[in-house]
Amino acid sequence: MSNFSKEDYKAQAAFRHAIRRFLRLSEDNSRKAGITPQQYQLLLAIKGVEDRDWATVSELAKSLQLRHHSTVELCQRAEQIGLITIVRDTKDKRQVRICLTNQGEEILAIVATENRNELEKLREDIIRLFMANSSTIVTFVALLCV
Repeated sequence: MSNFSKEDYKAQAAFRHAIRRFLRLSEDNSRKAGITPQQYQLLLAIKGVEDRDWATVSELAKSLQLRHHSTVELCQRAEQIGLITIVRDTKDKRQVRICLTNQGEEILAIVATENRNELEKLREDIIRLFMANSSTIVTFVALLCV
């Protein structure tokens, strides 16, 4: 038997709904910009690499939670439509650097800007959710720290 209260379940359901709402909107924004949601996630993962403007296939696979060969295929498709470039490392020919093209940068900026508006709403919804039930805050903090 679970030690979750009805309020805990309601809070988790509301939190999951808010996250899913954001993901759905982000998917729609990607499609409106002419790319797939997976391609948007790829662009975002590349841009989000700390301290440099490129990523390795292994880093992208980890970030996107994909197998290596699936990441390679995603990168090849993105390169074919001009979103990224795949360049061999000059020092280690076994490694490639995945970089955004100008077109990839532009599309990423469009989708990310649209998504930011929904993230603001999500933040407001989560704050309201936590304020509605103080025990919910403790439950979520505990879940996030596990």
